[in-house]
Parts: sequence; C-alpha cells; structure tokens
Amino acid sequence: MYNKKSKVELKKSLEREQFERITCSFYKYVTIDNPEYFRDKLYFDLKNLNILGRIYVSKEGINAQISIPEHNKEDFKFYIHSFDVFNDIKFKHAVEEGISFLKLKILVRDEIVAYKVPKESYDMNKTGVHLKPVDFNRSIKEKDSIVVDMRNYYESEVGRFKNAVIPDAHYSKELLPTVAKVLEGKEDKKVHLYCTGGIRCEKASSYLIKKGFKEVYQLEGGIIQYAHDMKRNNLKSKFIGKNFVFDDRMGERVTNDIIGKCHQCKTPSDDHKNCKNDACHLLFIQCDKCAEKYNDCCSNACNEFLQLDIETQKKIRKDENKKVSSAKLSNKFRPKLYKLFNYWK
Repeated sequence: MYNKKSKVELKKSLEREQFERITCSFYKYVTIDNPEYFRDKLYFDLKNLNILGRIYVSKEGINAQISIPEHNKEDFKFYIHSFDVFNDIKFKHAVEEGISFLKLKILVRDEIVAYKVPKESYDMNKTGVHLKPVDFNRSIKEKDSIVVDMRNYYESEVGRFKNAVIPDAHYSKELLPTVAKVLEGKEDKKVHLYCTGGIRCEKASSYLIKKGFKEVYQLEGGIIQYAHDMKRNNLKSKFIGKNFVFDDRMGERVTNDIIGKCHQCKTPSDDHKNCKNDACHLLFIQCDKCAEKYNDCCSNACNEFLQLDIETQKKIRKDENKKVSSAKLSNKFRPKLYKLFNYWK
C-alpha cells in the first residue's frame, strides 16, 4: 500500500509545501499478530498526518524511517506511543536534514531486517548490552575489545569507527554468517557492534550470543544517536566520515573526514549516488569531476545509452530484459549486458 504518483509529481508537491519537515527513525522487535491489518491502519492514520517514508511491518516488529511535517511531530509521537506495545519506542532524529522521502510506503515483510537466518540461530530475549555513546567510547578502549560494523560494506566505505572490523558483505543476508566467521576464535573478547540506528545490532547480538560469545555490546541509538551525543557533549567523534542512509539524502556528515574514493578516478570522495541510467541504477561513489564527465552515470556505456532517443532506449531495455530473464541474471549484471552486446553502437 503506497502512493502511486510519479516521482516528478511527488517532488513538485514537496516543493510547494510551506512548512519544514524532520526526518526520524524508530524500530522495535515485538510480536504483531496481524501485520497486514496493522499495515493498513498505519497507512491510513499516517497519511492523515502527511507522513512520508518507508516502514516495514512484520510479525516480529516494526522498522521505520520517515519524514514528518514539523507541526505534526508531537501528534505523530503521541499516536505511535498510543499503542501499548510501542509506548516505550525512542525516536532518532536525522543528523542532517534534507529531502529524505517522496512518498509513504508501508510493506509487510517476513523480517524487519532481512537477515534470513534460521529462527533457532537467535533468541530475541537475549540480546547484547546497550551502551550509551559516551560509555561505548570508553568501552571500546578497554583491553580485548573489538568493534564490528554491522552494516553492508558500501556503507562503511564513507564512514566508520576507527579500527572497526568491516565485514565483506554487500547484502543483509550475508552479514551474520560473515561476521561470525570473521570473529571465530574470539568468543572471549569484548565484541562491540554498531549500525545506523541500532536495529541491525539487535538480532546480530542475539545471533552472536547464541554462537557462544560471552560479552556482546551494542551502540544504543546507533551512529545517529552517537553523532548527536558527541556534538551535544562537545566530544571528539570516534566515528569518522559520513553516515550512509537509505533515503534520498544518501548520507549524513558526522565529521569532515573524507575516507571514501571515487569509484571511477579514485580521488577522495564520499558522495554516493545511483547511476542516472535507470536501466542500471547502480549505487556507487562519484566525485564532482567524474559526475560532469560521465553525466552522473557509472560508465561511458550508460552515459551513451542516455543520449539515445526514448523509443530506442525502450526497445533496448525490452530486448535486454528478455536476455536477463532467459539467463536468470540479477539486476546488477545489467550494465555488463549493455557493454557486452553494445546495443547502441
């Protein structure tokens, strides 16, 4: 259930708004007996409050990233807290504001984070010890401490805690097995987990505890709360760079450090974007010079494709989709197919 207006129409609607918006996120692992009914109710009520964003509802809980009209902020919080199971939910406000969402989308999922691990491999009644940001800073300095980034690899490319273990995982379903393998033999160490807002660390900590790890800690409120607390307390952030976010902002700057590199020319850059060629839509890092050179595309191939007339583009995409389907290839191989068959030459 979601708004079906075009992206252009939605952007125009936002530009006409005469009020400010705030971006926030929240989550909770809790039993929801009828997620479909709850999804429908939530959509109707939040639509009336002019809420935009992306919300996942599951039998195991809720995971939300949303944009709220500032004048509706208190009404929204009161509404969420009016549910008995959500009366203790904490809201995390964006580190940097900007246009984050264009529409409201609420989806029913099997999991609120798609780890896809067997249910017997974790117990959500046993999770890691939550540490407030200041305490997290102190704890990671102690002997035998390990800091683990519980996000996908491309997120850590632009921002991370210093000396953190960065799992080589590009999808959520790869994360838990990859982390467990990397930490094998270190079950007696003090393992500290962090992620964007805290949700990915909940099941991850439970998973590691089930694997036999003795001391598992997690950053309360994630990077978002950490950045706020460091600024509020005038403390030096041990997280450097940008916090990647899954909305139109693509990132929030936490410190001025630029630790990423342009995927095309390798110069320092931490600006993620999706390839302008919608048939590709590859997520990558691009500096300003390469953005101009490649017209915001990931390659010359995609840039050249965009120069074709619309009807030719449609024909190529139609033919290419047949080949992807027949070869059973995923979307990430689309740019390679364009180059391979060189359709537009």
